[in-house]
Amino acid sequence: MVRDLRLIGRALINYYCPPVRLSACSLRGAVLFLWAALAGACGHIPETGDVPPAAVTHPDTGPSTFWNSATVYFLLTDRFENGDPRNDMALGRAHDGAVLRNFEGGDLAGVLRKIEEGYFDSLGVTAIWMTPFVEQIHAGVDEGTGKTYAYHGYWTRDWTAVDPALGTTDDLRAVVDAAHRHGIRILMDAVINHTGPVTPQDPAWPDDWVRTGPNCSYRSYTTTVDCTLVATLPDVRTDRGAPVELPPALLEKWGHEGRRDQEVAELDAFFQRTGYPRAPRYYVIKWLTDWVRELGFDGYRVDTAKHFGPSVSAELKREAEVALTDWRRTHPAQVRDTLPFYMVGEVYGWEPSQGRDYNFGDRSVDFFSNGYDALINFGFKSDTGSLDGLFTRYSATIHQGPLRGVAVLNYLSSHDDGSPYDVDRKDPIGAGIRLLLAPGGAQIYYGDELARPLKVQGAEGDANLRSFMNWGDLDRQAEVLQHWRKLGRFRGAHPAVGAGVHRTLQAKPFIFSRSLETGSRVDRVLVAMDQGEGAKIIPVFDLFPDGTELVDAYSGVSGKVRKGSVSLTTGSGLVLLAEQR
Repeated sequence: MVRDLRLIGRALINYYCPPVRLSACSLRGAVLFLWAALAGACGHIPETGDVPPAAVTHPDTGPSTFWNSATVYFLLTDRFENGDPRNDMALGRAHDGAVLRNFEGGDLAGVLRKIEEGYFDSLGVTAIWMTPFVEQIHAGVDEGTGKTYAYHGYWTRDWTAVDPALGTTDDLRAVVDAAHRHGIRILMDAVINHTGPVTPQDPAWPDDWVRTGPNCSYRSYTTTVDCTLVATLPDVRTDRGAPVELPPALLEKWGHEGRRDQEVAELDAFFQRTGYPRAPRYYVIKWLTDWVRELGFDGYRVDTAKHFGPSVSAELKREAEVALTDWRRTHPAQVRDTLPFYMVGEVYGWEPSQGRDYNFGDRSVDFFSNGYDALINFGFKSDTGSLDGLFTRYSATIHQGPLRGVAVLNYLSSHDDGSPYDVDRKDPIGAGIRLLLAPGGAQIYYGDELARPLKVQGAEGDANLRSFMNWGDLDRQAEVLQHWRKLGRFRGAHPAVGAGVHRTLQAKPFIFSRSLETGSRVDRVLVAMDQGEGAKIIPVFDLFPDGTELVDAYSGVSGKVRKGSVSLTTGSGLVLLAEQR
């Protein structure tokens, strides 16, 4: 037994602390790796998991390679973790909304707590996408599914302030800084298409800023872009170039908060520097990019990207790149690498089979040529065929044809997709394999790793998808969480998993490889499925030569290639092999 523990410990230390990353490792870290492995072997999974932080970006890794190998954790801040109960009733919002349509207490302090505890590290997460944190409308609105408050973050009242229910600017800064210390990027959810609804407590924006009709009918480009998403959401006139004055209500608000002169002076400087007209979209672009310049956000997830003109996203990206450069210049000690600002778009309905162009019916738009490095893949969750076919298609997608050199972001469930993969959470083990071993970027929706229910009694519509994080299920779902952690850390340690070239080596039982060459670095992995528990002999084909020491990231067990195969004894039929470093 002692000898086995020593072998496991040595394998874990060599695997997670290869020579190229010795500076990021420590004896304490190695001991924690061993402890985590033993805890898992005994059936106990700690709440956070003391596990290695996400791998530092290799200098040879380009943007598309990084983001196709990324694991992005998407969370609704209000529904993730309540770190500071004192802000639960901020702005006097009542708790009289429909089921799961109130603010429920999650906040930035809660996100910070989980970052510092290592929860995201334990999943191999390389980026966190939080729902919008800017100040939301104060009252509730019924859009047909019951009274709803703006807990989700998509009903903006003031782009320049953090919503008090989520915390403060200092709280937000602490989240970004902590994530960066853990090797995790932070994506800001950028809303430029619309404001929040008008209520007795939330004044209307001027007519030269927004349109209030007609509602979008989605029959053409114009009826998708120059229209309102729903009747309650005023549409920002992003198509206009004529100068407009600041809304009186916003100026009054800033005055009460003692920052009117500062905000106006900053706007004057922005328009003088850029030469942009004082049109609505440029105000919003200034406000969105201020967060990047001040706090160092690494990218945007752009909301409702197909509902405003592509030139707007190109301008937003250009200003965000300037802002990130400014932040890096003033915070040199916090700069990890030179990976450029990232922008992923929510072009609802887009999937890779459509190529670079999205067809509006009478016009097609190439979003990748207008600021976007990636688009969210709305087709992945419906692609329920064999893993072999799925992996083969997606490898071809990112390495061949029109999408070569850009990135896609796959997901199984999300905050507004009423038809998620495995809505009843019948197979969270298989779901983890499908998402985290697929070519392309992977978006974990909060709770995927704990089989958080996607149906809630009494909830209507998208509220079903937005229950509070089920931290109470940590013990009950320990096996599921352990499985997602192992897959996520394997993916994080090996960019070949998401960005490498897929090759099917054997159909039954399924064995495949992924290979990635980036400059001087070669990364190869072999995944064998349905191998059965106990002793097994796995052919490695021509991927690894005889004499190569391999380690199974799923079990921590290592073995040497002999006569084209590796012999292992593990407790799982899933084997994740890579060269021991």
